[in-house]
Amino acid sequence: MAKKILFINQEITPYVPDTNLSIMGKALPQVMQENGHEIRTFMPKWGVINERRGQLHEVIRLSGMNLIIDDTDHPLIIKVATINGTRIQVYFIDNDDYFSRHQMAQDEEGKDFSDNGERAIFFARGVLETVKKLRWVPDIIHVQGWMSAVVPLYIKTAYHDEPSFANTKVVTSLFPNSLTANLDSNFKKCVEFREATADLLKKYKDDFDFDELSKLAIDYSDGVIAADKNVNENLLKYATDNNIPTLAYPGEEFYSAYEDFYEKI
Repeated sequence: MAKKILFINQEITPYVPDTNLSIMGKALPQVMQENGHEIRTFMPKWGVINERRGQLHEVIRLSGMNLIIDDTDHPLIIKVATINGTRIQVYFIDNDDYFSRHQMAQDEEGKDFSDNGERAIFFARGVLETVKKLRWVPDIIHVQGWMSAVVPLYIKTAYHDEPSFANTKVVTSLFPNSLTANLDSNFKKCVEFREATADLLKKYKDDFDFDELSKLAIDYSDGVIAADKNVNENLLKYATDNNIPTLAYPGEEFYSAYEDFYEKI
């Protein structure tokens, strides 16, 4: 059965050509759209993306909101582009404070940016606020990559009464660790928003590393997929121990397995 699927991706081919979040050269949203589903797709507007070559342009009617993170206002800018040769529109979350630098998660010396946690929070809230403005109601929200890991928490708490998300199921894809350091020391404080309270974060370590961030995503998801054969098995066990449906790595011929998993949850 055709579904409305919101993909919230850390990176998408061809905007990040070397991404491991694609299958056989195609982004997952493209494959799903080709098979009859209605798709919306979001990713960060990383500084490595060439806006002119990618034909990105700002969507004025969606931009202009300020998101407060750690008591600081950060303007939300929304851009959009269409992947060449497809009908896939990609919405980009942009902000000069978080996404103007020319690298993604690490600086030129290979060190994780100290504000990666804040960037993930801004991205999550930016996506959800924009989907509300689009007045689009997805059946499934599929998050991919550590940058999207805060989304499940917000959907199930801060945004659970919003009409766009009230009946949505959340799927998290797990990938190998791509962070080399803990998130910012104030991550827990910054992530608090509406019903996403400090009490909900007590169970997690104060030092938020990649695995802890993955557990946060798992805890608020309706299903978890191993999207790579090298995913940490302990994270899959964590999901099954908490009675969350899981899908083992299905290999490159993933489409029917994903379809069946969507139906299951």
